[in-house]
Amino acid sequence: MSNCVRVEQQNEQHVSEPEEMDMEAGVDEPQVDAPIPIINGNLVPDDSDAIKDQEMEEDTSWRSEATFQFTVERFSKLSDTLLSPAYFIRNLPWKIMVMPRTHQERPNQKTLGFFLQCNAESESTSWSCNAQAVLKVINVKDEEKSFTRKISHLFFHKENDWGYSSFMPFNDIVDSDKGFIEDDKVTFEVSVQADAPHGVAWDSKKYTGYVGLKNQGATCYMNSLLQTLFFTNQLRKAVYQMPTEGDDSSKSVPLALQRVFYELQHSDKPVGTKKLTKSFGWETLDSFMQHDVQELSRVLLDNMENKMKGTCVEGTISKVFGGKMVSYIQCKNVNYRSERTEDYYDIQLSIKGKKSIYESFANYIAVEQLDGDNKYDAGEHGLQDAEKGVRFLSFPPVLHLQLMRFMYDPQTDQNIKINDRFEFPEALLLDEFLQKTDASEPASYILHAVLVHSGDNHGGHYVVYLNPCGDGKWCKFDDDVVSRCTNKEAIEHNFGGLDDDFSVRHCTNAYMLVYINENTLDYVLHSTLDSDIPPQLIERLQEEKRIEAQKRKERQEAHLYMQVQIVTEDQFCGHQGNDMYDEEKVKYAVFKVLKNCTLYEFMQTLSQTMGYAPDQMRLWPMQARRNGTRRPAMLDYEMENGRHMIELSENENPWNIFLETVDTDTAAAGGTLPSFDKERDVMLFLKMYDPKAKTLNYCGHIYTPITCKIRDLLSVMCERAGFPQGTNLVLYEEVKPNLTERIQEIDFSLDKALDELMDGDIIVFQRDDIDITSDLPTARDYFHDLYHRVDVIFCNKTILNDPGFVVTLSNRMNYSQVARTAAQRLNTDPMLLQFFKSQGYRDGPGNPLRHTYEGTLRDLLQGFKPRQPKKLYYQQLKMKITDFENKKNFKCMWLKMNFIEEEITLYPDKHGCVHDLLEECKKTVTLSENGSGKLRLLEIVSYKIIGIRQEDELLECLNSATSRTYRIEEVPLEQVEMDKDQEMLVPVAHFHKEVFGTFGIPFLLRMCQDEPFREVARRIQMMFNVPDKEFEKFKFTIVMMGRPQYIKEDEYIVDLKDFEPQPGSMVQTRPWLGLDHFNKAPKRSRYPYLEKAIKIHN
Repeated sequence: MSNCVRVEQQNEQHVSEPEEMDMEAGVDEPQVDAPIPIINGNLVPDDSDAIKDQEMEEDTSWRSEATFQFTVERFSKLSDTLLSPAYFIRNLPWKIMVMPRTHQERPNQKTLGFFLQCNAESESTSWSCNAQAVLKVINVKDEEKSFTRKISHLFFHKENDWGYSSFMPFNDIVDSDKGFIEDDKVTFEVSVQADAPHGVAWDSKKYTGYVGLKNQGATCYMNSLLQTLFFTNQLRKAVYQMPTEGDDSSKSVPLALQRVFYELQHSDKPVGTKKLTKSFGWETLDSFMQHDVQELSRVLLDNMENKMKGTCVEGTISKVFGGKMVSYIQCKNVNYRSERTEDYYDIQLSIKGKKSIYESFANYIAVEQLDGDNKYDAGEHGLQDAEKGVRFLSFPPVLHLQLMRFMYDPQTDQNIKINDRFEFPEALLLDEFLQKTDASEPASYILHAVLVHSGDNHGGHYVVYLNPCGDGKWCKFDDDVVSRCTNKEAIEHNFGGLDDDFSVRHCTNAYMLVYINENTLDYVLHSTLDSDIPPQLIERLQEEKRIEAQKRKERQEAHLYMQVQIVTEDQFCGHQGNDMYDEEKVKYAVFKVLKNCTLYEFMQTLSQTMGYAPDQMRLWPMQARRNGTRRPAMLDYEMENGRHMIELSENENPWNIFLETVDTDTAAAGGTLPSFDKERDVMLFLKMYDPKAKTLNYCGHIYTPITCKIRDLLSVMCERAGFPQGTNLVLYEEVKPNLTERIQEIDFSLDKALDELMDGDIIVFQRDDIDITSDLPTARDYFHDLYHRVDVIFCNKTILNDPGFVVTLSNRMNYSQVARTAAQRLNTDPMLLQFFKSQGYRDGPGNPLRHTYEGTLRDLLQGFKPRQPKKLYYQQLKMKITDFENKKNFKCMWLKMNFIEEEITLYPDKHGCVHDLLEECKKTVTLSENGSGKLRLLEIVSYKIIGIRQEDELLECLNSATSRTYRIEEVPLEQVEMDKDQEMLVPVAHFHKEVFGTFGIPFLLRMCQDEPFREVARRIQMMFNVPDKEFEKFKFTIVMMGRPQYIKEDEYIVDLKDFEPQPGSMVQTRPWLGLDHFNKAPKRSRYPYLEKAIKIHN
């Protein structure tokens, strides 16, 4: 065979493929469309794919299968690449491409290149189409001797042709005796079977009458199930009738399902499912995890059944999907029978070793013999030989059959997929499996849906083949793409197993089947009309669509708009900080304004909204100053009213503006704002500081000439503050945070008294009776203290995601002051608290703080960003922090009775030794009543004991690596006193097959010189209480330096030298006794998120 190569762009090197494929993509040789006169392009339609619908017959471009021919004249003179006319399959153009080929190594051997080309002229790079084809050179003398080859390929923009560079020798074709050429004409034929394409304008609604569902990432399993439930029309009607008028649109599963069904029924485009999965309570990651469609079916139907209770559609799920079966046990020799009737909504059928669905049903009801050691306990009759089995009492109108394609394999300790061939018919008769049959209502079923899985147990892809009307017209639903398909594609191609049919993939097979009882077809599949949908539901869903369309339009037009945020003077009252208001707490009046809207137009809108005439309002944009403050600045309406808003804002978006208005009385009287001369006047804001209350009081704003003296403003300040006229005042200028300057000269004009006089400057005043005993006697002290204020969140370190409590502190506080404040809130002693810094890179406690910390709170919080919440963590202690800091936090395992480990935390003296640790442990744990009372500390790595730590060893010398674990246990009585010459404590560990795969709880075992090992094994069996049958599977080995040496328990005599370190080894690792047996403990998944159970949380 010749090599299969995919030819890249012209002049690039050919890339070899596996030899046995012997196929390639076409070359970029000059392509010549054959002249029309020499082509016979008659289409040969596939009879099995005939569609009866009149409109579909008129337009055959949608078809999935077709056979077309291409006749080349003057074939012996063929020198260039030749293309046939295009034939449309799945709405894509397909062409036959032939060319003569010669090889550099064999220049005298000329071959024929024969390829199938798809959508080659498209400029799109996102399309793809999976197809299989038979390439044939017609033998005109004997059709059966025509030369054929098969291909299967995913066509896309980089590989838009596929076939064989050496389809057959050129000389064989031109040899007239072989029958391929006649009158120098050769006919090529291609039979194509193509899946519906992705990434192109495939109109599912047009070609099938149905639409698909969008895939969120890995939701194809859910899409398949939703389509199946949607076409169970009786269920769809019941879902529509569920009352959802008062449901939360984001959390109601019934409403979300109604929405999906309504869209599937009315939309022309693929339907989204994000609102549905959101109603399930799923996070985004859940939509990217592959789950089991069988599990989702049970969970979703169970959820719907619960939501239907107490409604007009209660009982629909059981009526449509519910059947009954009886489980029984019948004694053979006495008159005793036990049986239990059960409801079921689906049936799980074993397929391993079964050829067909009938064999699986027969296996399901097969009788199990209870005899020998497995006799049945029949109560007063004692142990009896009996028969155990199940029989079906009834089958439901809609029968869900779950095929057990996935099974646990004990050899590999994981699930595997069974791809064996398993046949199921289109018409299924189940009378033979019923306990009682009814001739008038046979259990005759029609296949309605085939849910198919492609892939293995680690993942794959789901599609569903549906027979929507039960009339044998099948469609394939592959997420967003829906296409017509043949009966054979839907049924036979999904039996599974290895098949000679090139169009069937081994790992693609049916996973779930849905059958409908023929007697209930009209009931289950009765057409669902708009009249079946409550009008209020239609109105709600249409209103949702209207709102979504409006939001979508707003998003598309967002670049044309800007936000103007208006703040009024009432927002300044009560503000206790710098500037006029807190930007994080203020409540703006927000206006969405076209960027090219003029100031005049905006003022008209503002006038209508706020209820003031234009001459009763004045705009003062909030301007950022160089010193970090934001103050109002003058906007000259007369000069600027014709300019666009985006120009005036200097592209600031959102644009914050202080709106000045007349007071209520003036507005009612028709008065206007006083005039303002931007050259001669200035607008100032006034605040009054109350040192007793330690608060600021807003006293409004004033217009005043720049040349006005400070003294002339005192009367206004007294009036605004409610002070008697003539009250002595102290004045300050609020320049910026932590800079408040006293105004000394009140006889100076404003431009000389204030630094860089500007509109929006703030004067803070107070009575001139400063009480020096007050904490904050002056406004300057107040702003200085304000500058250092910080809100700190204290979170309990021992409580996961603790929201904590907020305390306002000063950055200048030391450790003791912070501790006292937190202790006051917790109603505890400051000495019983330990604090922890917050980690800078993630939200969580970091290193502990010593109570002798000499820095300030500012030092502790310096890692936080300006607007980031400031957090400190704490834990409450049972001893004073002064004593606690001299202790070592030692986490270890405590081995309880029956070999159960428990994690404990001990606090020995940090400068102590192992003896101190063991004594501290005795205060915490409960020792056995008749035990030795003596403890020991073991060091464990990878579930193996690597040593016993000596009691005089310093704790600070213990290795604290995370790979090591320390365990404290009570020394068994038989191990307290030992003969060192004749006895030894041998470490024992569990493993299965591989000595590096240790597991479980290791232990120390006392072993004696020359002791028969069967006695050692018997003691081990007694220690763990292992049944005889199970213990027979145990194997024993001595492991030295990772090398196991298996021993036979009946032959081996203990030699303690076998368990001593080998002399001369670089690492003095002691040998250990290995117990090789199966690990019965649940295996922790390496990727637990992939095995997350499906839950619907709402």
